[in-house]
Amino acid sequence: MRDQIRVWVEPRRRMRDYVRGLLGPVGRKNSWQLAEFAGHSTPDGLQHLLAKRRWEADEIRDDLQSYVAENLGADDGVLIIDDTGFVKKGVTSAGVQRQYSGTAGRTENCQIGVFAAYATARGHALVDRELYLPKSWTEDLDRCRAAKIPSERGFATKNDLARIMVLRALASPLPVAWVAADAAYGQDSRFRRFLEDAGLSYVVAVPKSQQVHGPRIDHLIGQAPDEAWQRLSCGDGAKGPRLYDWAAARLPTVWEFDGDEPTRQRWMLAHRSIAKPDELAYFLASAPLQATLTDLVQIAGCRWKIEECFQSAKNECGLDQYEVRRYTGWHRHITLAMLAHAFLAVTAARAKEKGEPSGTRPTSWTSRQPRSAICWQMPTDIPQHKATTR
Repeated sequence: MRDQIRVWVEPRRRMRDYVRGLLGPVGRKNSWQLAEFAGHSTPDGLQHLLAKRRWEADEIRDDLQSYVAENLGADDGVLIIDDTGFVKKGVTSAGVQRQYSGTAGRTENCQIGVFAAYATARGHALVDRELYLPKSWTEDLDRCRAAKIPSERGFATKNDLARIMVLRALASPLPVAWVAADAAYGQDSRFRRFLEDAGLSYVVAVPKSQQVHGPRIDHLIGQAPDEAWQRLSCGDGAKGPRLYDWAAARLPTVWEFDGDEPTRQRWMLAHRSIAKPDELAYFLASAPLQATLTDLVQIAGCRWKIEECFQSAKNECGLDQYEVRRYTGWHRHITLAMLAHAFLAVTAARAKEKGEPSGTRPTSWTSRQPRSAICWQMPTDIPQHKATTR
């Protein structure tokens, strides 16, 4: 009986020591330094925890999502999808190859992880992850076996992994109303249709070449009258409000398949830099009929919160400081680092709420919009104009 109790208690102690180390003042959060911080004579116990102990990282992820839902959840929660790179040496780490990393801004020998973050006015934290496996891996069974990649894990694009994580979030306690993503995901019409079929609203970035009912989005936005541009903040950054000039146009309404009542409104929108007006970014959106331009701008601004999560999780919780090569070890370390980061996010949210009135929300559904074809969203004191298309 004593040996059986030890089998159950020891992994919990090791996991506690690991997470405490990730939260602690450790210079580089690898197994050696985490073990030293925990008072272990060697890193063997922590390495064994990541490599060989029997426990499911997905169960920890599910607990993490429940924890975030309880402490940060709100009915208008935003799920944010993005990927980040982990630069590596060699060719044995699961999923590693020379591939483009947005983190490095160039092609590197790296692993790519696709992540989901959850954001509300209360705070934001990472809530899901999947390791991207290129075809050079999934088509090499011997290589996959050596890296302990499950036999059922076939090739999946990053957008496929994103869809899987959205479905998991919908099945979790997380209250999700919106999805935000960058252009790598937003330009995929199947991904946007998937979100609409799932009953989710979204604001996703798209490239300037994105076609909108034929014409390119940059050509359509270029037709916006001067008075259509409004200076709005899409959230606070390190140097204060992120101010841009925004223009938006309502697109044809999305209709239900079994009725005549519209369910939501599609939009296109863009922001341009105040200092450099030639720098524009473009978005497509699908939102409740009562959504306003201000609402869409706030959701678009939420996209940067996952970058803040990556930065803080890497700097403070060792998200990228692992020394594991196998598929299982990657998911275990990443999940425990996410758990540590979520604890910090909840702690910060609680401290914030003690000094601020409760009930603040990132969006407010206030005014209904017309159900017309493409129509520019104008300031309330300026007559509305219809956009022309070629």
